[in-house]
Amino acid sequence: MSNHPVRIITTEDGSHSLYHEGLQETYHSFHGAYRESIHVFMLYGLDSWLARNPRKYPIRVFEVGFGTGLNAWLTLVWAEQNQIPVLYHTIEPFPLEKEIYSQLNYIEHDHGIWHFHKYFEALHQFPWNEGGPVSEYFNMKKDKTTLEEAQLYPSDVVFFDAFAPSKQPELWKKEVLEKVTDSMKPGAVFTTYCAMGQLKRDLKELGLEVETLPGPPGKKEMTRAWTTSDQ
Repeated sequence: MSNHPVRIITTEDGSHSLYHEGLQETYHSFHGAYRESIHVFMLYGLDSWLARNPRKYPIRVFEVGFGTGLNAWLTLVWAEQNQIPVLYHTIEPFPLEKEIYSQLNYIEHDHGIWHFHKYFEALHQFPWNEGGPVSEYFNMKKDKTTLEEAQLYPSDVVFFDAFAPSKQPELWKKEVLEKVTDSMKPGAVFTTYCAMGQLKRDLKELGLEVETLPGPPGKKEMTRAWTTSDQ
């Protein structure tokens, strides 16, 4: 996939997403970008892992697809609000230009977390291929690379937020998924908006415990999977 033009769109919950001209695909659900990220990655990712592991810090998160920065920003807010240290590793081969990310409306979408607004741009301006603190409870390493070429670290939580299998099939191959699952720690959680049957079969064959869960607004189902606690 090459770096095709993107344009800002407004999804049904009022939050922005992007439309990728080359793939003819949106970065988030048209039914609500903000609601999708909260549902798939915060509720069924971070919150679920914390419920099983209430005192195991820091939490190590790996994200496939930094994209608009929405998942990273919501995770930073989560870490600060809960006062739980998070080590966040994210990859993105085609970073957005400032003229795009500076127009995204996430900091205006939820006034309850307005005081974290300064961190959204800080996440985008954070140097690529380097790591360090962004806020008191949030450290990030942001790599400009593909999943196939990325160096992965042990993770507790995986946000698998690649474009849909029909648009970016190479990222959903079993051997690529295996690279990710091999990096997951015992008792780690893998969460994605995708509910494709082949994905669930592959994750099961890779030794994960797979769940089909209710999807975010506008989507019937999503997938969550856990590594065994003694692997």
